[in-house]
Amino acid sequence: MSVEPRLALIVSDSPRAQAGAAELRRSHNWVPPTEADVLVVVGGDGFLLHVLHEMLDWDHMLPCYGLNLGTVGFLMNGQHDDARPIGKRVAEAHAVSVRPLEMHVVDQHGKSFCYYAINEVSLLRETRQTAKLEVRINGKVRMEELAGDGILVSTPAGSTAYNLSAGGPILPLGSRMLALTPLSPFRPRRWKGAILPESAEVEFRVLEPRKRPVAAVADQKEVREVRDVKIVACQRKELTLLFDPGASLEERIFAEQFQV
Repeated sequence: MSVEPRLALIVSDSPRAQAGAAELRRSHNWVPPTEADVLVVVGGDGFLLHVLHEMLDWDHMLPCYGLNLGTVGFLMNGQHDDARPIGKRVAEAHAVSVRPLEMHVVDQHGKSFCYYAINEVSLLRETRQTAKLEVRINGKVRMEELAGDGILVSTPAGSTAYNLSAGGPILPLGSRMLALTPLSPFRPRRWKGAILPESAEVEFRVLEPRKRPVAAVADQKEVREVRDVKIVACQRKELTLLFDPGASLEERIFAEQFQV
């Protein structure tokens, strides 16, 4: 950004974030979110995801510049210091585009739901019974039966989160790919998942849904006792994250591949 944008300040309720934002409130001429060009979000990754989801629900997307006063802060920038005004930091930041996943669900009662996921959509068994799923890609059955704890579809931005913990691949941010990763697969035992183009339409049909109930989760939003799930990348609701020069999300994702 070449000129300083109008900024709105959004702060997590956590005591640490509130204390850290006190000086920020005095150091800049903030505007309400409805008048802003950029949201400065103070807190942790979870709070930033909450703000991004609210924008998706309102269908009003603004670039977000995160300041880490949480735990991990993978999606955030470093804490604010007085050396550079916040307006200058935001104006010099680099933009990264993130396309969320759009999850369409039909439950066992025929009720339909639609939620968005920035990190991943997960299908998880609800009971001790193993989940059994049919996997379709672009309308074609690719796996007649996957038995295990479940499966997830991850974006590049989310590939270093739950997906990585489940043994899935890290996806470079600009790859426009999706990771399809099984969760504790029992059959086929040696299947490690797949990497799909972002344009792919992924569908799951729950086999024996009453005996083996499955929940579908789009980031934090959950639907229980699902029957059918369809997942597509949503281009029309593209989100923008801002990062300080030299600390881009792409660089962080790349660096994760060399962590030991």
